[in-house]
Order: sequence, then structure tokens, then C-alpha cells
Amino acid sequence: MTSKDAKRGSDPKPSSGDLDENALFYHRYPRPGKLEIQATKPLGNQRDLALAYSPGVAAPCLAIRDNPDAAAAYTSRANLVAVVSNGTAVLGLGNIGPLASKPVMEGKAVLFKKFAGIDVFDIEIDAPEVDRMVSVISALEPTFGGINLEDIKAPECFEVERQLRAIMEIPVFHDDQHGTAIIVAAGILNGLELAGKSLTDAKIVTSGAGAAALACLNLLVALGAKRENIWVHDIEGLVYEGREVLMDEWKSIYAQPSDNRVLSQSIEGADVFLGLSAAGVLKPEMLATMAEKPLIMALANPSPEIMPDEAREARPDAMICTGRSDFPNQVNNVLCFPYIFRGALDCGARTINEEMKMAAVRAIAELAREEPSDIAARAYSGETPVFGPEYLIPSPFDQRLILRIAPAVAKAAADSGVARRPISDMEAYVDQLNRFVFRSGLIMKPLFTAAKAATKKRVVFAEGEDERVLRAAQVLLEEGIAEPILIGRPGIIENRLQRFGLRIRPDVDFQVTNPEDDPRFRDYVDEYFSIVGRLGVIPEAARTIVRTNATVIGALGIRRGEADALICGLEGRYARHLRDISQIIGKRDGVADYSALSLLISQRGATFFTDTYVSLNPCAEEIAETTIMAAHEIRRFGITPKAALVSHSNFGSRDSDSASKMRKAMQIIHALAPELEADGEMHGDSAISEALRKRVMPDSSLSGEANLLVFPNLDAANIALGVVKTMTEALHVGPILLGSAMPAHILSPSVTSRGVVNMATLSVVEASFPE
Repeated sequence: MTSKDAKRGSDPKPSSGDLDENALFYHRYPRPGKLEIQATKPLGNQRDLALAYSPGVAAPCLAIRDNPDAAAAYTSRANLVAVVSNGTAVLGLGNIGPLASKPVMEGKAVLFKKFAGIDVFDIEIDAPEVDRMVSVISALEPTFGGINLEDIKAPECFEVERQLRAIMEIPVFHDDQHGTAIIVAAGILNGLELAGKSLTDAKIVTSGAGAAALACLNLLVALGAKRENIWVHDIEGLVYEGREVLMDEWKSIYAQPSDNRVLSQSIEGADVFLGLSAAGVLKPEMLATMAEKPLIMALANPSPEIMPDEAREARPDAMICTGRSDFPNQVNNVLCFPYIFRGALDCGARTINEEMKMAAVRAIAELAREEPSDIAARAYSGETPVFGPEYLIPSPFDQRLILRIAPAVAKAAADSGVARRPISDMEAYVDQLNRFVFRSGLIMKPLFTAAKAATKKRVVFAEGEDERVLRAAQVLLEEGIAEPILIGRPGIIENRLQRFGLRIRPDVDFQVTNPEDDPRFRDYVDEYFSIVGRLGVIPEAARTIVRTNATVIGALGIRRGEADALICGLEGRYARHLRDISQIIGKRDGVADYSALSLLISQRGATFFTDTYVSLNPCAEEIAETTIMAAHEIRRFGITPKAALVSHSNFGSRDSDSASKMRKAMQIIHALAPELEADGEMHGDSAISEALRKRVMPDSSLSGEANLLVFPNLDAANIALGVVKTMTEALHVGPILLGSAMPAHILSPSVTSRGVVNMATLSVVEASFPE
């Protein structure tokens, strides 16, 4: 290979076990990099272009000229952050320069977007000197709502941030310093609480005196730690009064009047060891001299100052945090920086001050004491951790982080006087964040409101031992939505509640139906046999089914009035569950057949699909019935249904049996439900685009974009649902069973605990307001 070829590089292929090759492939394909820019407004015609650019753009420009704060209303500035680096201290790579740092900065940008919905431009600058960095970065203020400084070496990073904070009226945040400090401080507060100690009295010994270490200490002092209790070590040993080698104004604050010089001397009696230095610095024998229940924060990466197994062997009572994801208590900056900026941007903060950082610390510490969410639980391969020595810090995948940190930061900004746009309705703001977290929040909100207002309904869960059901049950109880009844073995349920760190208890907070020992067993068998005895089921088989089939047990409970709704389907085939529901609960009066409605929630909004699970090839009458039932269900969500009967034919362009069927179904719908806005048969793109639809059918009875897509058969509906769900990464709510005499829903095995909560809430509303 020539040097020119080497510079260009060859096409790397992914190789199992070779992280570097896989990373190169990941960054290069299917297109280079990790970011793109997307328009947030339509640009489909000349009018759109006139509004987006000339001449329409003049109006917002003049509005901002007259009132600079109007930029938050007319531009993306209030949600735009610059991630800025000069590449002088990149990860564990050191001074690799600004261009080589770009993959890291792009990575930081996508974390902002993923975890907090914040847009980012990564900006790599060729500016090694402080003055040049300050000049370049400060000139960016008109573009951005905030600046995230990244991977700038010490001590320049201190001075750059200090000068920028003094001259800029937007938040400037050096994440390497303050992000680490916030997570460390939260871990220390929790560790000291478990040890029965106070931060005021704690002796803290550090190894490392760089940007992150000093930021940690400064924040701990702001939270109550005493400077005289802090002992700082660097490559030259103890930072002591009178030392002149490798000293600066930031480090000198922690100089001790002491004859000690080495770490082994300072660490005697220490409550906290904070390591941000190098591998192997902390020796096992040093731990023996530390105070009772010491907290070890060995954060050097990838090899910590002491490995957790070594530390635990030397001090079984120690609590240990590292920077690694393969050990408990990972100190990871992604726990805080997206959410601190989220809160700061949303209230128009001029800076991120100490009060805001301390609010973030307390919010993170308090979250670790709550029960872990199902999202966080899935980040662990073993038992779900609960607050304790192995769980001082929440998982980075706990989606409640934004719900706790952003509001706390915004409130602290307002209280400390740095918020331009203080959030007046904090409850509404949290609700807005909740919608971002779960995506289903906005669509589901009317149902949650209705369910909470209704008389509590009993929802029976067939798969009561499943982790998703257990987590959903706790949410339903906490939110006052329903009274769960779980079918399962009490001992298994009890053990799993404890394993997953859930607080609710069987037969105290919720009812358990034990299929192995239920006093109603004989009554259930008699009831079941009276239904299926002439359908080929003998008495002995009936007894076995009632003992072993949880869906049958749940359906019988509803039929007997011992429950109000049934949730099943987390295990087993859809058809089997539907058979049991059909036999025991039956269809609603006047309904010819069951059908299934599925909801996808994407960035486009809510789109309903039917029939996605039940009818293989429905006739025109069944399609009409399904459409009318689906429209009724959609109205429960507070959404006005707009139905499109989709086909390979576009308003008579084809004359196949399938097209004729959809045409006839439309006629029936117009006759039976003239108030329903619906049209068809039509192509799928005509259903979505009003412009396309009007080209072929100017007088269509459907306006705008259809939100209910009705398919001619099960193949088309189920395939479309799966493809659209995967391609758009949409959230699936459902399937919603239509036509049942009483609320009963068969979920898919891939459903999440949040999906279980959503469907249980819907069933409560159906039971409370059947029409």
C-alpha cells in the first residue's frame, strides 16, 4: 500500500472481537459521521420556501432586532448548544488536536439529543492559547443558547471557563470538570449517608489535582465539606503550604499545613478516597488504615486506582465507585450534563451557577434512593440493584433523570435570579418532560386523567409473575389508576418484587390469585365447564385448564364480576389468548367479530392501524364494523379520527376483488356512521398527503392527514405495522382488542412495562366509560 493509499484508508469490515475495526465501520457506514441536520418546518412548495427564506424571513429578523429575547421564540437558539473543543485533552488520548477530536464531539452531540432532545453543533477549534479560545468561543454567543466546553487541558480550561463566564450571557459549562463533580458529589452524599457520616466532618483524600478533581472538591465545599478536611495529592505528592513545584492558584486553595508528603500518610482515618489519577495508585494496605465503611471512588479509566475486587478483599465494608460500566456505581457524566442544560435552556438561564449544580447533585442522590425503573433495570444483567453500597448512583439509562434534574436546575436558576424565563408552572413543565421521556405521555394523558378520576377498577393480569407486570402494578398503584390483581404463585411474586427492588407487597397492596391454591377453584371449573363442555372439553381437561391457563382464570374472574378488565398476552400466541377470551367473555352485543387496533407514536404524531392481529381476510361488512369501532376507541384518546381505507387501488384505478371490497366498506361506513370523516379506497401515500389525494380526488371527504389506516386484510395491516414501527422507531401502544363484551386486551410478548401501564389504563377507562 502506498502512503497515499494509507492516508485515504481502505474500507474496514466489522470483525468480531475487534472493537477498533467495528468502531471504524460504525463511524463510516452507511454514511460518515453520527450527525445530520433536519428541517423542522415543511419545505414542500414555493410558499414554504418564501416563508422559510426570502421574503418571509424578514419578519422574524426584525422582531429579534427590536427584542433580542424573541430569538427564543422564532429560532432554534433556545434549544441549541455548542460542544466546543481544541482537542488538547481528549478522553484517554491526550493532545490529539481539534480535527482528531471531532468523533468524540459528535458523540457528545448525539448524547445531548438522545437523552434530552437538545440540538448541538460540534465545533472543533484550532486555538491552543487561552486568549484565542476565549475570542473564538465568545464570538459564538448569538448562535447558541449554551456552550459545553469539552476536552480542554488544565490549567487552561479553568481560565477559559472563568473568562467566558464573565463576558457571556449564556451558560458556559466545562463538563469534564463540573459533570464529573456533580456525579461524584451525589455518590459521596449517598455513601456518607449509608455510613452514618456527615459531609461536614468527613475526611476526604484525593489522588489527582486536575480539572475534574479540583471541580469535585470545590463543589463538595459548596455542599458543606471543610477545606481543612481535604487532602490533595498529585504526581509530586501532597499539596502542602509552601510547596512551589507544579502549583497554581486553583490547587493552592487546598494546601495543607502538614509534614505529610505521601498518600499512605494522608489516607489514615479517611472517610472518602477520591481518585482521578492513574491505575494502581491506591494500595490494598492503605485501605486498612481508612475509617469505618470507607467510600472508594477510583475513577481513573480504563484502569482504576484500585480494582474493586482488591478493594473489597482488603476492606469488605468499603463502598466502591469507578468510571467503568462493568462495575456497580459508575460515575458517568451522561447522568447529568444533558439534563442540566435542559433545565438551563428551558428557563433561559444566563449561567450555570453553584446553586444549579448543587440542585442537580441532590436530585441525582435522591433518585438513587427511589425504586429503579424498568429502563434502568434492563441495563443490568443480574438482579436489579436497590439503594445501598452497590447502588449509590442511578443508572445512566434511568429515564427519570431528566424528570428530576431539569426541573431542579430550572427552579434553582429562578431562585438564584439567573433565569430570563422562569418556569411559572412547574407541574406543566414536568408533564412536558414526561412526554419527551415516554413519547406516549401526550397521547395517553386524556386516558390517565380519566382513569384517575374514575372509581378504581380491578385489572387482572394473567402473567402476574412477569417483571413488566410487577413494575406496571407499582406504577398503577402509585398513580391511583387501578387495583391490580396478579395471577401467579405468591412466593415467586414476593421474591421477584424483592429482586427488582419494588416496594409493593402481595395481599397488602394488591391481590394475588394463586392458580395452585385458590378456594374458588371448584366454582371456576364448574363455570368454565358450563361454557366449553359442549365444545369438546371433558371435565378432567377443564380442571387442568383452570389450574394452568392464566388467561382462562382471568377471563373467568371478569365474567364472575371479580375483576373489571383483563390484560394478557405477554407469553404465548395471540390466537390462543383470543380463543379463551372469545369463549369465556364473548363479543359485545351487535358485534359480528373481534378486531385489533394498534397505535404507533412517532415524531409525526399518532397513527392507528387496523386490523393488525385478528381477521385474516375480512369482508366489506367486517371492515366497516372494524373502522367504526376503531373510530370510537380513538375518541377515547381525545383525538378526532380520520379514516383512510387503503388499497392498491386509488379511487377506482383498479377493479380487483380487494379494491371492490374496500369500496363497498366505505359505502357502508358512510351509511352507518355519516359523522365519521373517512374516505377510500386510496393509496397509502394519498392517505398521508392531502396534496396527493386532491390531485386524484379533489372532493374527497377526508381532509388533512389520515390518522386511522384501515387495511384490506391481516397480511397488509400486520406487515405495514411492523415495517413502519421499525423504520420510524415508533412506540407501539396495543394491540387494542375491539369487540369484546368486557375490557380485555392481548398484548405482544415484546411489550415494555410502560406499555403494560398504558394498556391497563385504557382498560380502566373502557370499564368506567363503556360507551
